[in-house]
Order: sequence, then C-alpha cells, then structure tokens
Amino acid sequence: MTLLLAQISDLHLDGTDRATRRATYVMDYLRALPRPVDALLVTGDIADHGAEAEYEQAAQILAAPFPVLTCPGNHDVRTAYRKALLRKPSAPGPVNRVHHVAGTAILMCDSTIPGRDEGRLDAETLAWMHATLDGLAPDTPALIAFHQPPVVLHHPLPDSGRLESPGDLAALLDAHPQVVAVLTGHAHTAAASTFAGRPLIVAPAVTWTLRLPWEGDQPADRDQPPGLAFHILDDDHRLTTHFRVVLQA
Repeated sequence: MTLLLAQISDLHLDGTDRATRRATYVMDYLRALPRPVDALLVTGDIADHGAEAEYEQAAQILAAPFPVLTCPGNHDVRTAYRKALLRKPSAPGPVNRVHHVAGTAILMCDSTIPGRDEGRLDAETLAWMHATLDGLAPDTPALIAFHQPPVVLHHPLPDSGRLESPGDLAALLDAHPQVVAVLTGHAHTAAASTFAGRPLIVAPAVTWTLRLPWEGDQPADRDQPPGLAFHILDDDHRLTTHFRVVLQA
C-alpha cells in the first residue's frame, strides 16, 4: 500500500498572531486536501518557549482527521510537552514513540539535549530505537524522525546545532536495513541529502525560512510563506518527497 505523509517543522508557537496564523494556514491546507494524508509528522520546535499554554494552543491548531505524530525540538520542554500536548503524566526523560501507519513503522524520536541547541540520541533513546526496530517483522519498512539533522547543511546556523555523535545513528541504520529514510527539521530550510546510505530529508519551517549564505547576510527570511513536505512511500519501499509552500490569504 502506498503511504502518503505530510511533514511540517518548527512552528515556534509563541502566542503571537503571526505564529498562530502561519500554523493555522498550513493545517487548513492539509485538512482541505482532496486525498487526505495518512499521517502528519511534526518534527520539533512546536513551541517557542516550551510553555504549557503554547502546547495547549498547538493541540488545538494541530487537531486533524488524520493522525498527527510529533517529536520535540530544542525549543520544546519535555515536561510541558508531555502534559499539555500529549496529555500524559509530566516527566523529564526523552519522549520516544512509535506509530504504525499503513504497514509502516514511524519512530518519532527525541534528539533534544535540555538547554542546548545541539541534538543527541542518548543511550535511552538509542536502546529504545534498537529494541523497537528489532521487534518489527523483517518486511516492515520503517522511517525515523527527529529534530536536528546529522549532517552538515552548509550554513553556520543549523550546522552549529546539528546532531552530535552521528556515528551512533549510522551504526543503528547499518544494523536495521528496513529503515527507509531519516526525516528531520531544525534547519528552517527544505533540504535533501544522504546519511549512512539512506535518504535524509529536512523539512522546511512554518515560522521562517533560512536564507543561505549566497542569498544574503541575514539568515532569517520572514517574508517567505510557510513550507511543508509530502513523502510518498511506495510498495517497493522507495521514498519520494515533494516540497510545497502555503500561501496565506
């Protein structure tokens, strides 16, 4: 069965009209699609300050007739994220969850280091990822999603906060060939690369777009419309990605 996913990232909801409006336009667009997506992935920095009120607003904005799968980013706070967005007991440890959608396992992983922009898949998260993938049937495809990209993207801003110890992730991918691709956010720019022989797709941001070094000195382009990615996983376990922007009325 062909799987259709949407991915958004870096909403940075902060209670302002601008952040609310941009996230709302994207969700309105997705809810109005003639063919609904099988799931929406939200790869971190959902809140800007990690306040419970921001996650309560996120829960309202992200409400949809399709599954909405989330993971935290460096601006998110685990305790408030769990309590106000997931409606789970508050706890400080990593937030890792697996979802099974149309025969595909989607691992939404916590790569955050509290108080830092850089990411890391810590020992608890890596053990959970290994155990989760080991428990899948051999023919079950898997996608891994988290916040910080594990590769250089050739801009000093995201490159200063990328995933640390990427060799741990590479070893995990080598041990689990059923992982089709790695999906991240954080960089505020749509990008495609490879990592450990797998496609690495970086989603664009909802809040603002990264201006690359050859585009100008100021990194944040706040005039660009919010962006999203569509991922199609076909019966041959081949991933195709399309990027879109959502024009605001």
